[in-house]
Amino acid sequence: MTTTAENPVVPDLADLQRRAAQRAAERAGGQDRLRGHIVCDGLVRIFKTEGVEVVALQGLDLVIDRGELVAIVGASGSGKSTLLNILSGLDTPTAGIARVADYDLLALSARRRLRYRRHTVGFVWQQTGRNLLPYLTARENVELPMRLARRSGGGRARRRRADELLELVGVGYCADRRPGQLSGGEQQRCAVAVAVANDPEVLFADEPTGELDEATGAEVFAALRTINAELGVTVVVVTHDHAVADQVRRTVAIRDGRTASEVRRTARIGADGSTELVSEEYAVLDRTGRMQLPAPFVAALALRDRVRLDLAPDHVQVRPGDRTPDQNGSDA
Repeated sequence: MTTTAENPVVPDLADLQRRAAQRAAERAGGQDRLRGHIVCDGLVRIFKTEGVEVVALQGLDLVIDRGELVAIVGASGSGKSTLLNILSGLDTPTAGIARVADYDLLALSARRRLRYRRHTVGFVWQQTGRNLLPYLTARENVELPMRLARRSGGGRARRRRADELLELVGVGYCADRRPGQLSGGEQQRCAVAVAVANDPEVLFADEPTGELDEATGAEVFAALRTINAELGVTVVVVTHDHAVADQVRRTVAIRDGRTASEVRRTARIGADGSTELVSEEYAVLDRTGRMQLPAPFVAALALRDRVRLDLAPDHVQVRPGDRTPDQNGSDA
């Protein structure tokens, strides 16, 4: 599905993407190391409680390149938060492949997992109260991860970096305030600064705008975009917020523990010089050739049980299994 519409923010989006790719290449030491920053292959997570097994992820495949800003969407229970917890080192997968940077997440010792969480990834929770310590100022909250990681440079260097990060996300004026003196949006932007204090390669955010109104949520997401563009950090956001999902180059939808579809957005210059945002939706084909048809397609054609496939020179036709090709079959 392709749609085009004029959008005055597209030039900014395209520029941010270019800057993010450039910073990511600089961090990686060259363009040849850009691909496959996050790799999931046949990822499985099974939870067992009182003899009952719940399969949260069932063979999920996903590749995210270095420097990308990706939104992951899906209904409650689809597995998106489970995926984020695994990639951030908060949970351990049952089977499959999960790799972030140079870390194999299925084979981490406790010591390497701690190092991974301190230095390689940052995390922002949905609940503002989980991101900041209430008895520390915003600056002290940003300095704390650096102190725990024993970053070199001393207190003056930590203070300078904390102030720089708070300015970068637009809350430099909050440096001496405690969380109780900040709005929800200010707290979340401070949380973004805390998450990147140790210069991680990847930033994960779980519904970072979920408790905020639309305008405040836009400010928080702008902070994530700035971090992505200015620092070259790969950013992965789990969200229900369509306003957020529509502002990234790539949105990945998860359904029933597998990647189901992707929307990719590109900025194109029209014949009259105007900039258009072009969105294209794709079904995701896994390594065994399986894919999930979008739910609206299934409903529109009343598909169930089995479907009829016909191979054409440049496409595949999908028809309800109880119809013959001459019964007005439709492409899907």
